[in-house]
Amino acid sequence: MLVVRSLTPADRPAWDDLWAGYLEFYACDLAPAITERTWARFFDPAEPMEALVAEEEGRLVGLVHMVFHPSTWVRETTCYLEDLFVSADGRGKGVGRALIEATATTARARGAERLYWLTHETNATAQALYDRLARRTGFIHYLRQPL
Repeated sequence: MLVVRSLTPADRPAWDDLWAGYLEFYACDLAPAITERTWARFFDPAEPMEALVAEEEGRLVGLVHMVFHPSTWVRETTCYLEDLFVSADGRGKGVGRALIEATATTARARGAERLYWLTHETNATAQALYDRLARRTGFIHYLRQPL
């Protein structure tokens, strides 16, 4: 049975494994200090971030991180689903859908008016799910880093 719930401090080892899998999937190498800061933000009430995990038979099989922010396009808060990852053994079981739906529920509970996310143009598997759950906007994402 799949359960989606809030991340807890006791989840750190399993979250580390999922986070490493996510970074590997996108071929990213983050400094350990960034991972430490990200982890701390999930438990800091002053930060506009939340994390949920998907648990199946006592094992974490997925994660989702969200960031809440104001917008110039709507009156209420906006929720950005920043990271979504499902372990290889959790794929094809509805884990990704469950995490997105739980994110939408969390966003509504926090007064958000909209939820959005990005994916890489080559991630066709994820896009097949996303196309069933949301409207593709057609926007192209740009990043300027370092500033």
